[in-house]
Amino acid sequence: MKIVNSAAELADGCVFVPTMGALHEGHASLFKLARTMSEFVVASIFVNPLQFDNSKDLELYPRTPDRDVEIAGDAGVTHLWLPQQREIYPEKVTTRVAGPLGEMYEGANRIGHFDGVVTVVSRLFDLLSPASAIFGEKDFQQLTLINALAKEDYKSIEIIAAPTIRESDGLALSSRNIRLSENERNAATVIYRALTAARESKNINSARALMHQICSQEPLFKLDYAEIIDEENFAIATDSTSKQRAIIAGWLNGVRLIDNMQMNPATGNTGVR
Repeated sequence: MKIVNSAAELADGCVFVPTMGALHEGHASLFKLARTMSEFVVASIFVNPLQFDNSKDLELYPRTPDRDVEIAGDAGVTHLWLPQQREIYPEKVTTRVAGPLGEMYEGANRIGHFDGVVTVVSRLFDLLSPASAIFGEKDFQQLTLINALAKEDYKSIEIIAAPTIRESDGLALSSRNIRLSENERNAATVIYRALTAARESKNINSARALMHQICSQEPLFKLDYAEIIDEENFAIATDSTSKQRAIIAGWLNGVRLIDNMQMNPATGNTGVR
């Protein structure tokens, strides 16, 4: 694996996996998928300041550079791109606006977050011109916005969604998990329990009620939202919605965790994703 500091050292046409570092097996799964598609796999590590709504959260974001290099190399990355801030954000950069979807759910609770996401992804795409880019389903609202960005301005780039990778107890892998104490880590499994209960429910109303009920039983977890949405537009789903997804977010001692799970309007069960 070659470590590079500038996109000028990279050729167009790679399969690209953008990250903010603090890599884990979820990221590794994206790298391995990319390597099945191409012998030219670029992963980037850039902690994007524009998507943090407060400086403390940016400061506390985990950074594990030595482990990142090891995980990326072992999982098949051929080029690890570590851009400097001046490359991503030169003096004159237009901040993109994520639009109405970017103001819902995560966007409503993290003002400007998705504007920062679409801005940095746009810059990365402009600098690298990949053939494909892979994003995980765990950040489903982000994935939806990036799909919209690509359809509008980057039609030549294929956006690939990869399934959420989970621990044996169902907790979705996240870079933020390392900030949890053992008790908080155990409490975090309430998210998976709530999602699976929703998925197994017979109708939307019972699914919503169960998510809230289960989350309320975990005193360490502060629920932000738990909803069943239409995957296409994030409108509140009804029993007749063809593509339903349960989404959830909350805090454990100031650490924000999000997750989601696809549902089936006919049976309430399509399997864990």
